[in-house]
Amino acid sequence: MATTNDLKNGMTLNIDGGLWSVVEFQHVKPGKGGAFVRTKLKNVLSGKVVDKTFNAGVKVDVANVDRREMQYSYRDGDDFVFMDTQTYDMIHVPSATVGKSADYLLENEVGTVAVHDGTPLYVELAAAVALEIKHTDPGVQGDRSTGGSKPATLETGATIQVPLFITTGEKVKVDTRTGDYLGRAN
Repeated sequence: MATTNDLKNGMTLNIDGGLWSVVEFQHVKPGKGGAFVRTKLKNVLSGKVVDKTFNAGVKVDVANVDRREMQYSYRDGDDFVFMDTQTYDMIHVPSATVGKSADYLLENEVGTVAVHDGTPLYVELAAAVALEIKHTDPGVQGDRSTGGSKPATLETGATIQVPLFITTGEKVKVDTRTGDYLGRAN
């Protein structure tokens, strides 16, 4: 248990049986009346963002969320199997929990897995990953000055938009949050 005065960005709270992450908070002391804390909370599972106001000093239930660096090992049916890099324990994460991160996940890739009471909540990858282009059509000669783009299939099977000068076999950097092409990888 903590009070609303102890709130910090990134803290996870257990409110009405749901897990909510503090996106931002602001302590307000009006000229009249008691102080209060205005917060913006994000549901950990659904991603829904809501505004919630608490009276100052009110007790809130802080959820114990364990964030660990884990290495992706292999796919087992609909589950992704991650190995804890410290203890070598294996954990099965459902594909629904991995979500869009699966499009940029290679074997032996390290990411952060958040677990609450033995249940995986989400998987966070690095902001950008380097992946190889498995297939893309060649750019049309003379069409390169327009800054156009074309679809390219990555080694993970995901499809992204890349500039016309990118060819099959090149490694590119991809933003794991948006799926955008960031540039060629070294």
